[in-house]
Parts: sequence; C-alpha cells; structure tokens
Amino acid sequence: MVKESTYYDLLGVGPGASEAELKSAYKKGALKHHPDKNAHNPAAADKFKEISHAYEVLSDPQKRQIYDQYGVEGLEQGGAGGGMAAEDLFAQFFGGGGGAFGGMFGGGMRETGPKKARTIHHVHKVSLEDIYKGKVSKLALQKSVICPACDGRGGKEGAVRTCTGCNGLGMKTMMRQMGPMIQRFQTLCPDCQGEREIIRDKDRCKRCSGKKTIVERKVLHVHVDKGVKTGHKVDFRGDGDQSPGILPGDVQFEIEQKPHPRFQRKDDDLFYQAEIDLLTALAGGQIHIEHLDDRWLTVTVEPGEVISPGEIKMIRGQGMPSMRHHDFGNLYIQFDVKFPSAMFNTPERIAQLEEILPPRKQFAPPPADAMIDDFNLEPVDQSGQRRAQGATSMDEDEEDGVPHGAERMQCASQ
Repeated sequence: MVKESTYYDLLGVGPGASEAELKSAYKKGALKHHPDKNAHNPAAADKFKEISHAYEVLSDPQKRQIYDQYGVEGLEQGGAGGGMAAEDLFAQFFGGGGGAFGGMFGGGMRETGPKKARTIHHVHKVSLEDIYKGKVSKLALQKSVICPACDGRGGKEGAVRTCTGCNGLGMKTMMRQMGPMIQRFQTLCPDCQGEREIIRDKDRCKRCSGKKTIVERKVLHVHVDKGVKTGHKVDFRGDGDQSPGILPGDVQFEIEQKPHPRFQRKDDDLFYQAEIDLLTALAGGQIHIEHLDDRWLTVTVEPGEVISPGEIKMIRGQGMPSMRHHDFGNLYIQFDVKFPSAMFNTPERIAQLEEILPPRKQFAPPPADAMIDDFNLEPVDQSGQRRAQGATSMDEDEEDGVPHGAERMQCASQ
C-alpha cells in the first residue's frame, strides 16, 4: 500500500509495476508529449516534465521507497526530489540528440553545454522575529552522490561494458513490413533494457546495487538576512544531486515568511492593531507593545489628544530593517476604541457627560405637515453585519461610476 499514486498515474502504471514496465510507460509518454513534437501546445511541455520527473523518481529504488512510504512530501523534506532535467533524462534514455534518435522531431535535442543535474528546490518558512533579527538555519537534506565503492561505475572495474545490441544508445531501430510498405520504428533495447550498459548481477556493486549513486545526508547553513522578504532565494552551487558524467546540481532555498499573530508586514513597515478603552481615547493614557526583538514599547496617548475609532498613528523607525539600505521602516498603529457597555448610561452619568462633552448635533426637524413614524434600533447579528458591510463596500466601489466587480482601466501617460 503506497501513500499516494500520482507518479504512477502519470506513467499509467500501477504501484506494483516492474522496472521494465516503468521504462516502457516512460518511453510512450515521453514520445507523445515531447516539446519538439508539440511545439504549439505548452501543456504538452509541462506534461513531458511531469512524466520525466515521475520516471526519474520511480526508477531509483531508494527514491521510490521514500515516495511509496511518505509521498512527495517525504521526497521534498528528504531532499531526494532532485535529479536530471527532463531533456537530459530524455537524451540519456533515447541516446542523445546526435544518435539514432536525433532529429526525429525536426531539430533533435539541443546541446547546451555540459549536462547538469537539476536544482533541488526547498521552501524555508521563517518567523517574523527571525527575519527582524536575522539568523542562520541548519537544514538537513538527502541527496544522491557518486557511489564511493565503485566510483560511479555500477560494478567491478572492467565488468561494465557498453551494450553491443544497441551500441550504447538504449534503443534499437526495428523494421516491420506492412503490405508493400516497410515501417521503421524505435524500441527499447531488450538486451540492456534501455540502460545502455551491461552488468552481470554477480558483478554489480553491492553498495549501490548497480545504480552508480547512493543517498547521503548533508547539513546546509542557510543565512536568513535581516529584513529579507518572501520569495528571496538562497543558492548552494554544486551541493545538489550527483550523477556520473554530468555536473552536480544546485540546491535552492526560497524564503517564506510565516504569518504573525500580532504584526502585519508590508515591505519594511509593520502594522499593529491596538485596542484601547474610551477613557484612554478621550483623556490619554499608555499602551504597551511587545516588539519582535523582545523589547516592549511604551506608547503614550497625550491627554487632550482624542483618538477616533480606526485612527492610525505612526512610530518612526520601529518597523522592519531594510535589507538593502540598513535602516528601518515605520510602525503604524491602528486604534480600536472599545465603548462601555449599555449599563454605563444611567441618568446621573448621562447628565455628567452632557456637562463635559460638546452638545449634541442638532438635526433639521421634519416639515410640520409630514407624516412621522417612530422606530427603535435593533441589534444586528454577524450575518447581518457582513451583508451591511458588503453593501457599503459596493457603494464605495461605484462612486467613480464603475459597477462592483468591473475591471478598472487606467490610461498610461505617454
């Protein structure tokens, strides 16, 4: 029982498929979806990469075992998801662009310099505190390295020989007569099963089982710079997977900032929601904010400085550090004023408020001959509040004459 079957489904085989069945399924899928054969179908190129990656994982017994037990997540966490690029795997499988298979799609495989294992990508999630202060993360990964027991040969020295059945191409050109016509087609070499080499079972390397690589654990030190933003990439050149005859791949970590319970971030600025009582809003007081570096900020609301509900104030230089300019953004505080409960409005206190606060706003009375109905206000539940807020947002959007949901277009200055 496997954890997930996505890679098997891409190749159209079951989880119990043999190595020969995997190779045959990859051959059919790669030929069908190759980009050179589907130049006007971008989806085919994506499918070609997915099929190639699925075969690259399932054809490696160690990676296949990790995938069967833990799925894609296990490969990503273990760093075993790397390997050759789709074009490189195709070239190796079918003998490269210059062999018997070259040119079948009109241009063959393009030579782009030395072959290189593909980059291993990881997402490194970092807290806002660590981004504020900076840190060095120690991250362990598993990668393929050249087998030290056989030096990447797969077997004893002299025991590995090029397949004479296909001349090391992994494929054979066959001919079949169909009436008066003779059809030529490529088929998997039955002698080497597409591996291009012949190794007798008794001569196979005991450590790598003839696969030429083994899985090794490595710890990398990822520097998280102060003020780094989501999407920033940290590269480790040559620390990725190894494979005989090609350059080692790279490892790339992409920084992703975790959500924070107190602060929101936009570029180098921080945003904080502060709840204060009505007395502090009207008569002043102090609030305390725990910052990201274990400091506490004491913020004073001066007496006589009335804070309105939703009002925003700023503390300069208390935002995030700038990664490039080595200064700090600002901290913006939005105030949520909490009013007292309904039991506050006793006649005595109302009289006191009328003495302290400005007089009530006077509304123009209705005409003398108008029909008047009297009403009392009722509380609104949460669903009613959401509907009311949605209607308010819609009215704001339509103030400029553009209906809600319509696309706005702005003319660019020439």
